[in-house]
Amino acid sequence: QVQLVESGGGSVQAGGSLTLSCVVFGYTISNFCMGWFRQAPGEEREGVASIRSDGFIKYYANSVKGRFTISRDNAKNVLYLQMNSLKPEDTAMYFCAARTSSYCSSPLIERDFRYWGQGTQVTVSS
Repeated sequence: QVQLVESGGGSVQAGGSLTLSCVVFGYTISNFCMGWFRQAPGEEREGVASIRSDGFIKYYANSVKGRFTISRDNAKNVLYLQMNSLKPEDTAMYFCAARTSSYCSSPLIERDFRYWGQGTQVTVSS
C-alpha cells in the first residue's frame, strides 16, 4: 500500500520559514516526478512545485518562485519543500503527490499525479 505522509506544517508570522517533508512508503520515488500542491479554503487545488526524478529539472508556480525550493532525497524516499519569506496568501493545506512517470509537466497537472498525501496545514499570519 502506497502512503505519502507530510509533516512540517504549522503557524508562522509573515516573513518566516517552514520546511515541509513528505515520506513515501510502499513506492520507490527515485524514478518518478514528485510535486507539491496546496489548497486554501474555498479555492481550487493549486500546483506549487515539481521535481523530476533525477532532481535536475524543477518547476515553480509564479506565486512562489524565488521563495520556495523543492528538493528530494531518493535514497531516503523523501520529498521536501523549503518555504521562505512566507506571506499570508501562502496559507493553505499542502499536499505532496507522486506521478508514475519521470516526466514533470509545467505547470503541474493535478490529474497526472497518482498518489497523494493527506496534507499538512500551513498558516501564515500578518
